[in-house]
Amino acid sequence: MNIEVKSGGGNRLDDLRPKALVTGCAGFIGSTLTDRLLADGFEVIGIDRFSDYYNRELKEQNLAAAMQHPRFTLIEEDIVEMDVFPAVDYVFHLAAQAGVRASWGRSFDIYTRDNIQATQRLLDFYATDAEASYRLKRFVYSSSSSVYGDIELPMREDRMVQPVSPYGVSKLAAEHLCYLYWKNYHVPTVSLRYFTVYGPRQRPDMGINKFVRAILAGEPVTIYGDGTQTRDFTYIDDAVEANVAAALCDTNNSNVCGETFNIGGGNRISVIDLIHAIEDATGRSAILNHVGEQKGDVQDTWADAGKAERGFGWSAKVRILEGLKRYVAWIDGGD
Repeated sequence: MNIEVKSGGGNRLDDLRPKALVTGCAGFIGSTLTDRLLADGFEVIGIDRFSDYYNRELKEQNLAAAMQHPRFTLIEEDIVEMDVFPAVDYVFHLAAQAGVRASWGRSFDIYTRDNIQATQRLLDFYATDAEASYRLKRFVYSSSSSVYGDIELPMREDRMVQPVSPYGVSKLAAEHLCYLYWKNYHVPTVSLRYFTVYGPRQRPDMGINKFVRAILAGEPVTIYGDGTQTRDFTYIDDAVEANVAAALCDTNNSNVCGETFNIGGGNRISVIDLIHAIEDATGRSAILNHVGEQKGDVQDTWADAGKAERGFGWSAKVRILEGLKRYVAWIDGGD
């Protein structure tokens, strides 16, 4: 099934509204951000090619509300194949090939194309097209804590990055592209390094989603390694707020443009303790299935998010136990 391309009606009020482009608009974070921007009064243009990384139907469900909104336009295209993009005030670039464990071998071709080439294509257009370049106030790129690898904790933006997965390498390369287009063309880029975002609409391959659904269904929960590895989890609403804050802060702020920022929830918890917390939230017991460690998985993540607070006033609000309760309630409510 193809989603109908819809466009808001043109009138003088619409011309005065801030206009945003959201790439990857049908995904987990992209669709949630799209809904937030529409609620805030933006006109939103979304681009998504509906890759087969997971079920298209889930992505269509993510976009269901936006598709009914008069200020939303969907462009179903592949960014790498596009030559022209809309002139907008804000670009939120979330489109990417996700997944640490799937990025090895010949699959890396997909990551170089969708994570590096697509980012370069967007940046080059907003650097060289006169109308689009003049209008653009901020280009917010969605990066990942995977760029860090196994480094000293807490992870800070001024430390050496040593990704241990091809996925992390691809996200770091796109960060470098953002910086060089800021340095050479003054594209007002900001790169946000997300730390394990979770919540409603989370991708089916992500840990919390798999853990919650398995426990609710009475099925085994797969744990890679001994479960002592830790992650810093970030609730979806906090991640979306970071995007908005990074976009709307002072456009002349030299402490923001060309910079990278950790977006972490301050919710560092071991995998085994996370499963115990999900047991508490669901009232069910987990059946554990331990398997070997996976290549590319780091042992620990923990964000120092002080730079984001100083740069554009962002800090996480939702703690892990509260976030899990919200997520379980969402799943119990029929997604």
